[in-house]
Amino acid sequence: MNIPHDVIRLTYRVETPGDVDRVAAKIASDQSTGTFVALPGETPELKARVAARVVGIRPLPPVDAPSFGTPDGQVASDAGPFHRADVDIDFPLDAVGTDLAALMTIAIGGTYSIRQLSGIRVVDMALPPAFAKAYPGPQFGTSGSRRLTNVVGRPLIGTIVKPALGLRPAETAAMVRELVDADVDFIKDDEKLMSPAYSSLADRVRAIMPIVLDREQKTGKKVMYAFNISSSDPEQMLRDHDTVADAGGNAAVIAIQSVGFGGMNFLRKRSRLALHAHRAGWDLLTRHPGLGMSFRVYQKFWRLLGVDQFQINGIGAKYWEPDSSFVSSFGDVTTPMFSERDTALPVVCSGQWGGQAPETFERTGRTLDLMYLCGGGVVSHPGGPAAGVRAVRQAWDAAVAGVSLADYAADHPELAQSLAKFGGPSGDA
Repeated sequence: MNIPHDVIRLTYRVETPGDVDRVAAKIASDQSTGTFVALPGETPELKARVAARVVGIRPLPPVDAPSFGTPDGQVASDAGPFHRADVDIDFPLDAVGTDLAALMTIAIGGTYSIRQLSGIRVVDMALPPAFAKAYPGPQFGTSGSRRLTNVVGRPLIGTIVKPALGLRPAETAAMVRELVDADVDFIKDDEKLMSPAYSSLADRVRAIMPIVLDREQKTGKKVMYAFNISSSDPEQMLRDHDTVADAGGNAAVIAIQSVGFGGMNFLRKRSRLALHAHRAGWDLLTRHPGLGMSFRVYQKFWRLLGVDQFQINGIGAKYWEPDSSFVSSFGDVTTPMFSERDTALPVVCSGQWGGQAPETFERTGRTLDLMYLCGGGVVSHPGGPAAGVRAVRQAWDAAVAGVSLADYAADHPELAQSLAKFGGPSGDA
């Protein structure tokens, strides 16, 4: 979307029993210069300089029922038909600036409180080049993640240490050793595993990093282990970051929704690690199709702040998200905002095992620039985690070769075991 360099363009999907044009004008007014009475010093010249403007309205088919009603009946369920449109609103850069907290406030602020609305969702956002200058963006991204793991010509294959297992550091290290010996590319802490008493971050680092470094010394390959350093305290997060980096680690898990813009910004400016984003909590913003914010908009904030790797679910995911949403999200994180440098490595996850590899390959444009992250799809393999790693890699080899998984499994026993165990388009990862 090409826009003037002096504006920020937000696109809202508006639903109302009233007039779409009037509601669009109210959003523009309320989120820039509008109030319910004239203010002292208010002049037409001043408003013209800082006021938002509606620059496009694209009608959508009306619906008979509202996306949401209101308890006081201001938007009643029988008030239809409910008119819908995608509305483009330009906000002057001079009035908003490049602060992402200010931008988020402008985007959602009072908009969701407007009485006449029966549905409202931010579906797109275009930013001027000033934002590229204001934020660092990814430090590693796809190319850096490949360089750190020395993986070329195929997806990065990863797995997860699940906190529900209750593993202590020595037990976690034993599993890590088996995975590292199986030549896995990436291992991560689960987003819910931070620094509990039974497995503190410092103890995990002490137990795991010698295994990773020993394997690197013997083979030249350094498995990427992403330790979860998420914290509401940015300074604690930085101390944990230093613990990992000083021990020779090269990655960290960040629960971006939990640490917030400020925490992420603080960390990225000081980071030496590849930052692996888990979007836990994003579903609150997007699961209702008539409310919230699309991932297309959401992910731009975090890429500007420096996410290197972005979890986006996958084909046949175990959660609610349909495959079409995953495919759209994959395109979102790999589409430059300003340059290729600001794209993130897409992390395909959530109930993945080798069975989804062929469809993932086809529906993402036959690209290999992704991380394929399996939890139970690796560690619950009948032959053990090492066999799970080999089975996933075999599935991707089959997908790229255009051979059916069943045929490829004929002389690849790990894949055959995986097909027998999981046997469908989704697993239990």
